[in-house]
Amino acid sequence: MTYEQTLTHMRTKLQRIAPDFEIEYKAKIAYEINQLKKERNAVILGHNYMEPALFHSVPDFTGDSLELSRRAAQTDADIIVFCGVEFMAETAKILNPSKTVLIPSQKAGCSLAASITAQDVRDLKARYPGVPVVTYINTYADVKAEADICCTSGNAKAVVESLHADTIIFLPDEYLARNVAQETGKHIIFPSKNGKTNGETMLDVQMIGWHGRCEVHEKFTVVDIEAVRHDHPDTLILAHPECSPEVVSASDFSGSTTALIRFVEQSNAPSYLLLTECSMGDNIIAAHPNKEMLRLCSVRCPHMNQIRLEDTRDALRYTQYEVHVPEEIRVRALRSVERMLAIG
Repeated sequence: MTYEQTLTHMRTKLQRIAPDFEIEYKAKIAYEINQLKKERNAVILGHNYMEPALFHSVPDFTGDSLELSRRAAQTDADIIVFCGVEFMAETAKILNPSKTVLIPSQKAGCSLAASITAQDVRDLKARYPGVPVVTYINTYADVKAEADICCTSGNAKAVVESLHADTIIFLPDEYLARNVAQETGKHIIFPSKNGKTNGETMLDVQMIGWHGRCEVHEKFTVVDIEAVRHDHPDTLILAHPECSPEVVSASDFSGSTTALIRFVEQSNAPSYLLLTECSMGDNIIAAHPNKEMLRLCSVRCPHMNQIRLEDTRDALRYTQYEVHVPEEIRVRALRSVERMLAIG
């Protein structure tokens, strides 16, 4: 694709999102990145939360954590540039130990992944011996290595049910765990670090959770939903399952980022409001100009926001911010990730 073709493509996608002078500037960078990809036999994976100028210009594949994990496992490129946060790039490295995996920013962390350590998991396993551990993919590699299986927000219920266990440890997202517990009919507890509970015995325990939260999704409230329903009664409200159970219950639909996108694509509501990272709403607007999205979301993930076109270009140009996972951890984490991918 020539620069002129790149510019035309980006103008078509982003005309409702950004002013033309910004699109021109971004198109030059996107063209340079696409040339670098060819020269270096690189593939770019773009999460649904990337800024629209990046999301609609340079990724070879876009999607949620599960879809991008699949793509990472299948690629034959020499270099993988993961436009997402650190735990996602780690997952790509877990699946591709011989490939160079780059993340465009060293600052792209995750409040949820940072909420739990491998030692925390080992302590829980010692407290509840023999209980299988499900770890959300939004965790770092050493935590995945302590788990029996990983899951995403899209397949969490299927993963839990696949274990056929009376009791399950589900880590670390508190709200996702509560939502999955409701879906599966399990009673959930959240033990403190000192081991105390609310007096439950193991006979009462069916799911053991952790007090981790996403700093974006925990901000949405039922009051927000009530205000939107009052002012925009025909709007469908869609929530990510990292939102609280109260928010999920008050919404019209809940699902992974891919499920939310498909819902919008396949329905014909007058307008939609997404209760998730706000760049995704802009990306849907760019891809589906006939869809009306309420532009009320102001919650931008500070970590996803670290990944820009300029950073992506520099990662490829200088082979910088390479992701490494110690082999002993990688091998153990790989088992958990592969079990997740087998379920789909």
